[in-house]
Amino acid sequence: MIEKKIAQYIDNERLFPINARIIVALSGGADSVALLRILHTLGYDCEAAHCNFHLRGTESDRDEMFVRKLCKTMKTPLHTIDFATEQYAIEKKISIEMAARELRYQWFAEIKEKTKADVIAVAHHQDDSVETVLLNLIRGTGINGLLGIRPKNGDIVRPLLCISRKEITDYLQNAGQEYMTDSTNLQDEYTRNKIRLNLLPLMQEINPLVKEHIIDTSNYLNDVNRIYNKGIEEGKQRVIEKGNIRIVPLLKEPSPEALLFEILYPLGFNAAQTKNILTMLEGQTGKQFISKDGWRVVKNRELLLIDKKEKQENPPFCLIKEEKEYTKDFIIPREKHIACFDTDKLIGEINLRKWQTGDIFIPFGMKGKKKVSDYLTDRKFSIIQKENQWVLCCGDKIIWIVGERTDNRFRIDEKTKKVTVFKMSEKAIDNPLIINA
Repeated sequence: MIEKKIAQYIDNERLFPINARIIVALSGGADSVALLRILHTLGYDCEAAHCNFHLRGTESDRDEMFVRKLCKTMKTPLHTIDFATEQYAIEKKISIEMAARELRYQWFAEIKEKTKADVIAVAHHQDDSVETVLLNLIRGTGINGLLGIRPKNGDIVRPLLCISRKEITDYLQNAGQEYMTDSTNLQDEYTRNKIRLNLLPLMQEINPLVKEHIIDTSNYLNDVNRIYNKGIEEGKQRVIEKGNIRIVPLLKEPSPEALLFEILYPLGFNAAQTKNILTMLEGQTGKQFISKDGWRVVKNRELLLIDKKEKQENPPFCLIKEEKEYTKDFIIPREKHIACFDTDKLIGEINLRKWQTGDIFIPFGMKGKKKVSDYLTDRKFSIIQKENQWVLCCGDKIIWIVGERTDNRFRIDEKTKKVTVFKMSEKAIDNPLIINA
C-alpha cells in the first residue's frame, strides 16, 4: 500500500514523529490532495493551508472552493489567504513564479508559528525531483544542483518524494478522490513544463527507466556530496583570507576551477565566468568580473578581491573637527586617523569627497606636487581600495588623503597660532563632518 511506503519513508528520513502537528500546503491539485489524505489516513494531526494567488481567473477561485469543501468533508482545519501576486512581482522586480514562492513560504511560516505546528509538508514527488535535476543541468550547475529535491529543508518536509506522479494519480483514482487540474500545467510555456511534457517523454523513449536512474544517481551523489563539501570547506580555509582569494594557493588546489566555482556561485557567478576568471589569473592586474547579483571579482596582484559593487554616496566614517590654541606643549599625533593643520592656512570651505582622476597634492615633508593616483599606486592600493579613497579639501585644494597623508602646504610650523584637528570616527552618519564635537 502507498500509505505504508510513505510511512516507512517518513521514518527512514526522520521527517517528523507520529505526534507531530503538520501544516499541509494544499493547492487542490492531485499531489497536495494525495498528501493530505495519506497523512490523515496515517493518523497525523494535520491542518491545511491554501493560497489563492489570483493568477488564473475563475480557476483560482474554483480551486479554493474545492479545497474548502474537501477540508470540511475531512474535518481538517483550513487556513486561506489571498495574494495580489502580480503586483508583488512588479514591486519586487521578480518573476511571477518567484513572487508566488516568496509569498507562499512567508505565509506558511506565519501559520506554523501561529498554530505551534512542527513542520510544513509540501507535495513534491519523485517526478518533481527528476525535473529539478534536468532543469539545473540545462541552466548549468555544480554537484549540489544534481541532488534533486531533498526530503527535508529546515521545517519544510516532503513525504511524497518516495513515489511518482503516476502512483499519486493511481492512488486517487482507486480512492475515488477528485482533484483540481491546473490548466497551465498542460501548457509548455514554462521551462519546467517543457521538461515534463516534451523532454522527459523523449528520454523515456530512449530508456523507459530514465526517471528511476536519475533518482538513483541523485541519491548516490548525495553521499558523494558530503565528501565533496568537506573537501571544499577545507579548500576554502586554505585559499580565502579576509574575504579575498589568494591566487597561488588556489592554483595549488587539486581542482582550482571546482573550488573557485563553489566560492563564487553563491554570489551569482556562473560556470562560464568562473572559467574566464581562471584564465586571467596570470594576466594584468585590474581585470574585473561582475555577477548577476552585483558582486565583483577583481584581479589584484596575488589576490582575487571580492566585494559588492555599490555606489557609495557617503563615507563609512565621519570626521570630527576641533580647534585649539597652538602651544609649545602641543604634540602632533602620528596616528593615521588624525590630521592636524595650521588653522590660518585653511582659507575656504572644508569638504569631503572621493578622489578624482587628475587630483594633485604636495605630500607632507615634500616640496613637489604628486598625483593622488600615483601616490595610491606607490602605496600598492588595490583597485577597490582606490575606489573607496576619500580626500579632505579646503576650497579646491586637497589637504588630506584621509587616513593616509596630509598636504605639506597646510602643515603646522613655527608661525602657527591655532591648530585645526580632524579625527576619523568609524561611525558613519549622513553628515560626514562634525564641527567642534
